Amino acid sequence: MKLDIKSGMVSLTMILFSAIAAYGQNPTQNGTGVDLANVARVNHGNSYITLPADIGNIEPLWFEANSSPDFFIRRSKDSRLMGVLTPQIIIRMYQERSFPVRTPSYIPQITAYYLLSADKQQGSLTLFGKIAHHSNGQDGDFFLESGDVNLLSGDFATNYVEGGIIKTSQVASLNAQGFYKASLAFHPASWSSKELEGRYSPVRLNTAISMFKLPRQSDGPDMKARISLKGEATWMFGQVHDWAGFEEDRLNLKLTFYYHPKFLEDIGLFVQMYHGMDYYNIYFDHHLDVIRFGLMTEKLRF
Repeated sequence: MKLDIKSGMVSLTMILFSAIAAYGQNPTQNGTGVDLANVARVNHGNSYITLPADIGNIEPLWFEANSSPDFFIRRSKDSRLMGVLTPQIIIRMYQERSFPVRTPSYIPQITAYYLLSADKQQGSLTLFGKIAHHSNGQDGDFFLESGDVNLLSGDFATNYVEGGIIKTSQVASLNAQGFYKASLAFHPASWSSKELEGRYSPVRLNTAISMFKLPRQSDGPDMKARISLKGEATWMFGQVHDWAGFEEDRLNLKLTFYYHPKFLEDIGLFVQMYHGMDYYNIYFDHHLDVIRFGLMTEKLRF
């Protein structure tokens, strides 16, 4: 790739690692039974694979797959401070000759979580900070001679930081566990491919609400939700083409419904509706309105 990872990003990553390691030497038990791993899993999302049955304006695909494993760095299950390494990869296989998988999205990231407060009745409040890299692994010219974006081999890369807060609470009337997130993500121009300036939003407000419906009765101490619903919204700030400040195109919306059958342990079925900018690296200029179906992992236990 033409763009090297900036020294500033490397320095921030090293500082984050050092802080987690140093803090981990001290007692950090939260004493409430709140597991930050669940907070992280909900925030990061699940691994999934879609079926070749998309409805909408996305290119015909055999599947889209998201591999998003989390590696937890913490002293114990009850630690207030936790780091998470996530080597996320998204791939799409197109319904074309030779079944090509084009320009995967590589999104390695490190996230730190700190539990501010926790109460069995009031829920928990957690701060998080993330450093991430998103690229497509290509090093060709961004534009073709025609002036169009080079989707097949054009270089796309951006590094960004994100910080926010996550609130959890029990919804007694629904016997459900709720997660509420708000965050800001910054893509500094000096950390991104120069061709993205004026085309790719540098500042984004991310919000999400997740509800996990728990069973009324459980055979063990760890319950898994049979049904969950997650709504996400992102507003993109900054110069993007000639969009006005309150242009509708600045809004990305996603709604995911998940069903976990009793006969499956770690995977279930999902249906997802998405409206907004294509999140698949250099395809960001495309606008999607799509409904998709597939299989999704789910390892949350309450």
